[in-house]
Amino acid sequence: MTETDISAYDQGKDALKGLSVDDQLALLWFVYEKLGKSITPAAPGASGSEIAQGLFNQVKELSHEEQLQVQRDIASKKDTQLSREYGSLSPETKLAFWYFLAQGMESGTIIPMPPNYEFPQEGKDLLAQIEGMDFNKQIDFLRGAVLPMGTEPAAGADL
Repeated sequence: MTETDISAYDQGKDALKGLSVDDQLALLWFVYEKLGKSITPAAPGASGSEIAQGLFNQVKELSHEEQLQVQRDIASKKDTQLSREYGSLSPETKLAFWYFLAQGMESGTIIPMPPNYEFPQEGKDLLAQIEGMDFNKQIDFLRGAVLPMGTEPAAGADL
């Protein structure tokens, strides 16, 4: 099977595995920064968007250090309350959550990228690959990238 035979969604599910957690978060930020204004939640105001906004609001209330830890926990599938809440979201709602986080970073309500951060070449190559995709493939790729993040709630567990 060649790379072109693999769907953008599946590429997204596999692509972040080679990046550190912080580099995964950086990739999501750089995708938003380069493409983000066009990659908006599919239906702002839809129920998924409201759910994503609610989770975002929980993160927004935390200190910047805690906000970063929540993002790291979600990306690394750590079993925490917010990671379980994230894990229970639909793929579209997960995309909306990261979109809201990026908007929050832009506005200063969410911890910004460190000014001295160095994005590794592997991340730059992946970003260039995403930029070269058509819009639908970009969305599928991102959906695949954010879907595995978070922790699935245990059966019968309270979120």
